[in-house]
Amino acid sequence: MRDDYHLSDHELLLASDGELSSSAASRVEAHLAACWTCRARRQQLDKAVVSFVRTYQRALDVQVTPVDGPRALLKARMGRLAETRPSRWQDWLRHPSWRWSFSALAIAGLGMLSWLVWPAISPPRVKAATFTIPNADLTPGAAVLIGREEVCRGSGIKNKQVSRAIQREVFREYGIPGAEPRAYEVDYLITPALGGADDIHNLWPESNATTVWNAQVKDALEDHLRDMVCSGQLDLATAQREIAVNWIEAYKKYFHTNHPLGGAYRK
Repeated sequence: MRDDYHLSDHELLLASDGELSSSAASRVEAHLAACWTCRARRQQLDKAVVSFVRTYQRALDVQVTPVDGPRALLKARMGRLAETRPSRWQDWLRHPSWRWSFSALAIAGLGMLSWLVWPAISPPRVKAATFTIPNADLTPGAAVLIGREEVCRGSGIKNKQVSRAIQREVFREYGIPGAEPRAYEVDYLITPALGGADDIHNLWPESNATTVWNAQVKDALEDHLRDMVCSGQLDLATAQREIAVNWIEAYKKYFHTNHPLGGAYRK
């Protein structure tokens, strides 16, 4: 095994969850036994997952308030009505004020509960401009177990076509279920040309034209990094890591510019 090879975050998470096949799990454990970098990264991921779950539970407990408040208000209102009407139960039930009060309070109570609970369960709406860089929690990037020789063996490798169903799932995760598909390219964070996995954790809705740093600019970076890997100027693991962490900074670093280039670098 090469010294520059490291397990992807996707593989480490699957290993922690026990979702790998027995052969894949044995291979991952063997690598972890010999690679302190991947062991440290696995510990970081485990801690991040635990922290996220605890934070989410605390936030949900605070935002979702009990229904005792609206219920107590309704009981108090019913008590005041009972004191002001005739003592006979049948007359009180037939009184119009009781029926109107009950309906109004029931509607108000449901409205209050919806207002309190909906923010806790509904996905956040994200502006399109923020999609220049993917959400690291939703799209950390994922790569397959592949070496430089396999990456460079083929020619003209391009990103695979993402199905409509997967596109809709990506839009839903990013809080834009009604997005116009033509406005975005559901793009691979780590391109398959660099060993990127065909996995939803490696996909995000990238703007086609609304920002300077758009999908076409990233395509130029992908081609450039693959050329560097195949010519021996850059190792594959570094190329995968830098494009996953922040592809815009990687573009600036390897093209030696703070702005997207035109001409031969745009497809």
